Amino acid sequence: MRFVKNNIMGIFSNLFGIGTPALDFKELFLQGAIIVDVRSVEEFKSGHIPQSQNIPLQTLEQKLDGLKKKNKKIITVCQSGARSGMATTMLTKAGMEAFNGGNWSALQNKLQ
Repeated sequence: MRFVKNNIMGIFSNLFGIGTPALDFKELFLQGAIIVDVRSVEEFKSGHIPQSQNIPLQTLEQKLDGLKKKNKKIITVCQSGARSGMATTMLTKAGMEAFNGGNWSALQNKLQ
């Protein structure tokens, strides 16, 4: 039972940042982290963080090598934090240092 609970919490932690210490996203960004918005092109066009790159989640796997070559920390964002959590997991498994920034507009406020 404990394994199941820990595994479930691990999933929620990766997806939504639950149970993880608060990160200073502004400091990460100021130190050169890249912001990757994994929403669709249409969602991105409706509003986004000006410095962010739009790489929809379904195309992220194809862009891993290019992101890895940049050798930068990555902050992922989306509409709610779910897709960015999946992206963070994918990037981390590929050997990159990635953090789930959650909702793009909330992160934008944190960066100001």
